[in-house]
Amino acid sequence: MLDRSGATVAVADVLTEIEWNRVLDGTSSARALIQPSGDCCARLGRIGSWRSRLVIFRDGKYVWDGPVTDVQWRLGEVEVFAEDVSVWLDERVPHANRTFPNVDLSEIAEWLIEDGFAPDDPGHTVEIVGKAGVLGSRSYTAGIGQTGDHLRQLAEAGIDYTVIGSKVLLLPESHLVSVGRLSDADLPEGLEVSEDGKALVTRWIVAGSEASGAIGSAGGTDPWYGLHERYVEMNEITDSKSATSAAEARLRATSAVPVFIDTQQVTISPLAAVDVPSLVPGWALDVTSASTCRKVTQRLKITGVRVTETGGNGDAPGTESVQVQVAASATEAA
Repeated sequence: MLDRSGATVAVADVLTEIEWNRVLDGTSSARALIQPSGDCCARLGRIGSWRSRLVIFRDGKYVWDGPVTDVQWRLGEVEVFAEDVSVWLDERVPHANRTFPNVDLSEIAEWLIEDGFAPDDPGHTVEIVGKAGVLGSRSYTAGIGQTGDHLRQLAEAGIDYTVIGSKVLLLPESHLVSVGRLSDADLPEGLEVSEDGKALVTRWIVAGSEASGAIGSAGGTDPWYGLHERYVEMNEITDSKSATSAAEARLRATSAVPVFIDTQQVTISPLAAVDVPSLVPGWALDVTSASTCRKVTQRLKITGVRVTETGGNGDAPGTESVQVQVAASATEAA
């Protein structure tokens, strides 16, 4: 546990449980259950929400970092909950008026993040892995709307983001670089393949700000699925061309029923050709499975990672569970 200043508040000598995750286009979380020992209890009593940071290493590798948002002190144990650095953007609003005329969405996303942290930066960096390849016009007004909401809405229009440690990564939705391969042999306890039919939309209508009167649409009746229409307002959009681009971006991700694969609460085999710290949402895994009636042989985007470890005791060793979620939306299928 570190203070915002970087000073060490406490070190968890006896970890009973540790859990951390990574997510795509959202804020990840972590939890640590600590058994105080020696003078550790007094130091753990100094942990404070938003003042302290939970920093996690796995086999000596830095894998997670974020502000503490809740602490529970109980007899003989302390439970710490934290969220990654992007949670600060839900506590911030735009600090300046800014209009973007037909620029790549990565430029807008970078500005939102940097503006959100500008008055008080707990420590962050932004890395543009690749341009979104989607242009749009947006307008933001100082003090209007939460920055985190603005960023998530932008992510629905053609760009992805994820957080690793204190770094926010921006990448195009088409980014499908593989970081490993999974087969049935790597998942001895099986996996689950599912579809989300409610996520299907074959025609999008996007309305911009009321002042602009901007509106755009994309898609129509699909010969296989029929017609599924959805209307959404994006008040930061300032012209019809950007509204149409946003509709097209949404359609790319929803024009086919998305397929999700979940490895459930299992431990990926240590012989699997994957490095857990490299499992980053937005990258991909090559998955081959015939263990269910829905056979899969495809490169799939990582949408979530969850790692849980128990410390064990003198009678039983600790265990680690590595869970990964991958998905194929219409964007990936294309």
